[in-house]
Amino acid sequence: MFQFSEKHIEEFQTQGFTVFRDIVPPKLIDELRIECDKAAEVVRAQAGANAQRFQPVSAYDINHQPFEEFENLPEIHDAVSRIFDFPFEMSGLDLLGVLLEPANDPYCTQWHRDWRDNIQAIDLDAWEAQYQNPQLFNQVNCALYEDSCTWIVPGSHLREDTDAEVARFPTRPISGPELEGLSPGERERVCLDYCQSLPGAHRLYLDAGDYCLYRNTLWHLGNYIPYRKRATLHDGIMTVASHEWFDTAPQIASERRVQGIAWENPNAERVVA
Repeated sequence: MFQFSEKHIEEFQTQGFTVFRDIVPPKLIDELRIECDKAAEVVRAQAGANAQRFQPVSAYDINHQPFEEFENLPEIHDAVSRIFDFPFEMSGLDLLGVLLEPANDPYCTQWHRDWRDNIQAIDLDAWEAQYQNPQLFNQVNCALYEDSCTWIVPGSHLREDTDAEVARFPTRPISGPELEGLSPGERERVCLDYCQSLPGAHRLYLDAGDYCLYRNTLWHLGNYIPYRKRATLHDGIMTVASHEWFDTAPQIASERRVQGIAWENPNAERVVA
């Protein structure tokens, strides 16, 4: 049974993540699994066998009640409120997603820090000014099965990129692993090598019912294998500031793309020996 401690606050502030272990009741996990299986069938029929998420939950013709119960769990709200000293809300079913395993092929996303490295033409000055703002960029992965898909670099949310990180990814956009033409076993090995290639990389382990609150300005990625079932609720912690960011940042990026601005490199002026 979950118990909050001061260690959760310290971990979140210094490492950029903390895990509320065994916080989701088993009965609710069972109910959520049933609905996630239904939606997974739909999204794979629509987007292919290797689809890795469905989002938002509200768009799928499944029983939404378990997801609403999850969004309103008092134990989770109490734990999150101990981390933050400002008003917040969960993202709601119109943003809540579920991360899935690909049915056929191992796959790995690119290493990135959210918004800065995965949104083309984002205003880098705006991101740099806000990436340490505690009221922005807070995300959640809540596992319904054992989950070791997420990799992070602890503490990277507090700083600019290190020389080693700049050297590893000197250009933008950041490339993921090259997987074309590989067998499933080869793909799995190449993805794992890619995960381990960033200095300080740390694999995050979650059991069913574990709730990880993390800063998405950490270096992180997802690494997926088809033989390990996954259904991980992917949520956000929303504030007045985050609503404003979501309302303005994508629009500004879109306008910049129209102006011909593509991927800008946050480390373009860095010289690494």
